Amino acid sequence: MTSNDRSSHPDPADPPESAADPVERLGAPAGTVAGASRSSDPIVCFDLPGLPGSAPGEPAATDPRRWWVLAVLGLAQLMVVLDGTIVNIALPSAQADLGFGDQYRQWVITAYALGFGSLLLVGGRLSDRFGRREMFLVGLVGFAVASAVGGTATTIGQLLVARAVQGVFGALLAPAVLSALTTTFPDVRERGRAFGVFGAVAGSGAAIGLLLGGALTEWFSWRWCLFVNLGFAAVAFAGAWVLLPRGQERNRTPMDWPGVVSVCLGLFAVVYGFSLAETDGWLAAQTLSMLAAGVALLLAFVVVESRSGHPLLPLRVVADRDRGGAMLSIFLTGLGMFGVFLFLTFYMQQILGFSPVVSGVGFLPMAALIVVTSAVSGSLLVPRYSPKLMMPIGMLVAAAGLILFTRITVDGEFVTHVLPASLVFGLGLGLVFSFSTNVATRGIRPSDAGVGSAMVNVAQQIGAAIGTSLLNTVAANATIAWLTDHRPGPDATAAQAARLQAEAAVSGYSTAFWVSAAVFAGGALLTGLLLRPGVVTPDPDVPTAVG
Repeated sequence: MTSNDRSSHPDPADPPESAADPVERLGAPAGTVAGASRSSDPIVCFDLPGLPGSAPGEPAATDPRRWWVLAVLGLAQLMVVLDGTIVNIALPSAQADLGFGDQYRQWVITAYALGFGSLLLVGGRLSDRFGRREMFLVGLVGFAVASAVGGTATTIGQLLVARAVQGVFGALLAPAVLSALTTTFPDVRERGRAFGVFGAVAGSGAAIGLLLGGALTEWFSWRWCLFVNLGFAAVAFAGAWVLLPRGQERNRTPMDWPGVVSVCLGLFAVVYGFSLAETDGWLAAQTLSMLAAGVALLLAFVVVESRSGHPLLPLRVVADRDRGGAMLSIFLTGLGMFGVFLFLTFYMQQILGFSPVVSGVGFLPMAALIVVTSAVSGSLLVPRYSPKLMMPIGMLVAAAGLILFTRITVDGEFVTHVLPASLVFGLGLGLVFSFSTNVATRGIRPSDAGVGSAMVNVAQQIGAAIGTSLLNTVAANATIAWLTDHRPGPDATAAQAARLQAEAAVSGYSTAFWVSAAVFAGGALLTGLLLRPGVVTPDPDVPTAVG
């Protein structure tokens, strides 16, 4: 294989096709799936409703409004991503207003993660079955309604239910967003630019959520951290209603109910288990039992899918080396990234004494560099350089940024101890996002686009759940160990004891940054081994379509 030909690798799980297989077109009867052509065959094209027709052998038609479509999809993705962090800063205010105990604070975050993480694959398959446009609109409406209910909550129970329902509709929305993006930009250069923008939104959304949450809480009310979603959803709904095309090819195969039950329960148990690890400890009986049950159910899901005639997740989606390597990088990035946001927030507020708004502003340089790097690399680097080279480089740069974060001290300053590391870390994340999301969704059949896109979200969500729990444990243990070795003397003043507590906390943060750096360094090695050489090129094996 030459360095410029990645398309010579057929999907290892794809069944062989005979030369006599008919080519199905978009107007085929319900229940049919477009056939895939070999590399030596003409590219299969579709006549798209409302767009100029394409003759066989010509490039697929593209929507002249596709960049407006990207803006709508990016806005919806921003809403989903920032909702994972926007409530974090508002929790103390919400707790004081609703009067709930400390034991419920973690559940405001966990309720969203459980609904979102456990139903992503089902949401992806529903997009394939009923249409990306339809699931996108349903997801927006449901997310907005749940946000409104949460914003008007008068009890902790109402708030937790609203957050869980947000997660459920987010699981419908997120796969529809990414699959619509995948099929809207078939041209490799435009696809690179589009995924650069999408990667910028995905990478910077968590930081934007921290800034927006701090501003809304400080200047208005914690409730506006939920009400703000109504504005996002209204604009995205109007844009999607006008711009997203109808008439998408749909996968009408029967629903794989054994797969649905096993993967939903398995993902729920895994996310719940890692949430319990944060509060109860890793060796607690309930933590171990939930994690063991989750792993067992996910293994059962793989067995079910390998034997199902109509699998919820066709194993060909994840069997390809390139897609598998890209999804691994997304998983490891989620594992290492969200812990950084958590500990940097603590450092800036508790050690440097920043207000919530100023802490949010402190994340802007990192977010800005993620946006710029993703956009530029999507346009200039993706069409020219191999992901096998660039993704490991991005992960190594991110690891270097994390090592710089380990320099923080109790007497540190933002400009000298946080800003340089933030810029290096943002540069690395921007490179990783622009390549990994592109490669992870490349070559997926249109009939599998929803569930394939859901796998990208699953990888990041599970990585974030594991990373948050693992790094919290690492930081807590390092803090306790430091205090054990540096006990204040009997004559220590209150100020000296407080400083020791601060130094112990900083030691915990630094240890967590070292572990995150090791995760990214290991990810660089693994992705370099898994990915095949060669630049991203148009995939002749999978027909492209808009919408």
